[in-house]
Parts: sequence; C-alpha cells; structure tokens
Amino acid sequence: MRISIVTVAYNSSATIKTTLDSVAAQCYPALDYIVIDGGSTDTTLDIVREHPELVSQLVSEPDRGIYDAMNKGVQRATGEIVGILNSDDFYRHARVLQEVADVFAADPALEVLMGDVDFVSDEDLNKPVRVYRATGFRPWMLRLGLMPPHPAVFVRRSAYERIGLYKLGYKIAADFDFLVRLLLIGGAKYRVSGAHWVRMRTGGASTAGWRSNLISTREMLRSLRENDVFSCTPLLLLRLPIKLLRQVLL
Repeated sequence: MRISIVTVAYNSSATIKTTLDSVAAQCYPALDYIVIDGGSTDTTLDIVREHPELVSQLVSEPDRGIYDAMNKGVQRATGEIVGILNSDDFYRHARVLQEVADVFAADPALEVLMGDVDFVSDEDLNKPVRVYRATGFRPWMLRLGLMPPHPAVFVRRSAYERIGLYKLGYKIAADFDFLVRLLLIGGAKYRVSGAHWVRMRTGGASTAGWRSNLISTREMLRSLRENDVFSCTPLLLLRLPIKLLRQVLL
C-alpha cells in the first residue's frame, strides 16, 4: 500500500530538517513524499534538495496560503493513503507509517485514521509539554468545534476525490471544514488509533492564543452554517474549557 506524505513549507529552514529526518527514518518502503514550497527565500530549498533519495516531488512556487499548498500536494499524491506533515511537525518514531498501513490494510472500507499529537517546544523536542488526543472523538463533536489533530489524520485518496479539497476562503479552519464535510456530512468510516504519531511545535497558526481562537471560532461557525449543521457561538466556545479539562484529565 503506497502512502503519500505532503509537507508544505515557506521559509522553514529552522525546522524542516527535523521534519525531513523523521520521514527519512520511516521503515516503510512504499512512500511518496511530496514537498510543496511557497517560494522560500531562505535556505529551505537547499535543505530539501539534500534529500534527493527521499523527496519524490518538489514544487516551489508562490501559492495562496497553506491550504492551497496542501491542495497542490494532495492533487499530486500517488498513494492510496494521504497524510499531511507540516514543516514544523515531525513523526514521533520510525514505525508510524507502517502502523498506519497495517490498520488500513486490515479494513478496506476504512477512510480515515486518527492518531495523537504531542506538543513540544524548541528547547526540548523530546519532552511533550501537552498532548492533543483523538481519543474519544466522535463526529458530532465537530458541532462544538472539537476536532481530531489534523497532523495525525490519514485519509484515503479516494475520500478526497469524493469529498473535495481544502477550501481556500479560510485562514485557520479549512482543515476543520474538510473534516466536517468528510466525517459529519460525508459519513466516512473512521477509526481512532490511540497511538502517538506526531510531534508538533507550539506557536503555529492554530495555537497562537486568543486571536487564533477568535478567528477559528468565526470560521468554524461559518463552516458549519455552510454545511447546514446547527451550531452557534456559545456552543463553539464550550470547546475551550473542554480542551483545557481534557489536558488535565488525559
């Protein structure tokens, strides 16, 4: 089973080597690794080009943002399974893709597989500071703005073909909107693995404090309304104390 991994990057020289090294360490041979660069002006491309045996496809050109770059990668994917690993994220261990492939191979009807994400700081990439878990997730929770961690979500390419790509009108919540269409509206068969697969640096676009929460709340509400799913701002704001409580309990 071929797996396509898409990494999107822009001026990512400080972090992308860790991402590349984690993909190179995977003990899974049937890998299609795609790097979509937004036209970096630093040394990002030099670092990527140091791995010609790893990177199947490299595209460097201006884009319309991170979700446009993700779409370019998904459209170029040749694998049956697609995962997205951003240029400041990295796999936790060398058997991640093998574990993903084993689960999908055991269930041909499975369309979505979710794992957990450890947040780390640049000071110590081996010490999680908090955990973002898919454990306990159900599609109805999207009405509250609760979603599985996107960097550890793997999707059959046929599901992208059925549901469509990421919508470009969102700054932060296009991945949320995609999961609403895929899981809540599209009824895709999914499984929560319970495994920790990805480590993610703190401080990204979706973890940048109250401004990010404000934008994401607005965009989530817009997505749910566009998809004819009932929700409201008070319901979406419930996700904040719920996420905090989950961090304490889990």
